Amino acid sequence: MCTKYIHFHHYTTPSYNSITISDLLPTMKSLLKPFHQGTSAICTIPRTRIRINPHHIRMASSTAVTRDYGKRTAIVTGSARGIGKAIAVRLAEDGFDVCINDISANQAGIDETVKEIQNLGRASYGHVADVSKRVEVEGLIEASVKNLGNLNVMVANAGIAQVKSLLSLSEDEVRRMFDVNVFGIFNCYSAAAKQMIKQGGGGKIIGAASIVAFKPFAMLSHYSASKFAVRGFTQAFAMEMAEHKITVNGYAPGIVGTAMWDLIDEELGKTKGVEKGATIKKYTDELILLGRTSVPTDVSKCVSYLASPDSDYMTGQTLIIDGGIIMN
Repeated sequence: MCTKYIHFHHYTTPSYNSITISDLLPTMKSLLKPFHQGTSAICTIPRTRIRINPHHIRMASSTAVTRDYGKRTAIVTGSARGIGKAIAVRLAEDGFDVCINDISANQAGIDETVKEIQNLGRASYGHVADVSKRVEVEGLIEASVKNLGNLNVMVANAGIAQVKSLLSLSEDEVRRMFDVNVFGIFNCYSAAAKQMIKQGGGGKIIGAASIVAFKPFAMLSHYSASKFAVRGFTQAFAMEMAEHKITVNGYAPGIVGTAMWDLIDEELGKTKGVEKGATIKKYTDELILLGRTSVPTDVSKCVSYLASPDSDYMTGQTLIIDGGIIMN
């Protein structure tokens, strides 16, 4: 008696204009006739060649399949340049209307990013606010809702860095770091959550951590500590927000070609007596498995996932995007 090892399950597959799984079913059934009940001896399947022109097969991709999730809006803080701008533009490409936020010193960047998003066919609005000030964050969210509609995604991206030894840090410098990187996250997380709870229907809150939240760097002690705090807020707040169908996740960039890392590279170089660019090159050569410095779009792709329905079953996580520096 023939032993049957082939199991069939029904899968719902997308339909394409060319060859589909359904087109192949008649051939598959004919091949499996020797497995009918009661067949004795050893079952064999005759060799049959199926000729398929690969150019006639289209697999699902971002260009072949479009998803309409309806109107969605996002706020991205610190989005006048660098990683924040890349995130804002990517979310616009994903179909979001986006509120661009930064401090007044970066007004030109705000205006430029708003225009770029509008040129993509999405609505965009720029708003100046300091995330370290609770009242300004509340005003940011209120203005975004007024101009763009209900808030679906909050990306708390704004942050600062400073290179200095712990022994030479002043209390004011540590407080400033925590005002922006920790209280900024607290203000954005809590104010956004209140708006989402008020609206009903859940939402997504996403915060900027860093690889230093997993592995601190010397001369970046207060920056490292602030990013550890972001991970802590993200995990604990995810527990609190689950009942409201709000997910809370973070992203941890590595060494990225931005103004912030240019500053870190320059200042670290001064402490070691090496020229600008040498520190990043050393880190890239010795630490990054993929052998190149990250670019902002590497990070924006990750945030795109966290902002999408594809990440609905993920919360309390901080995803590392560093080219292979940290294995966690």
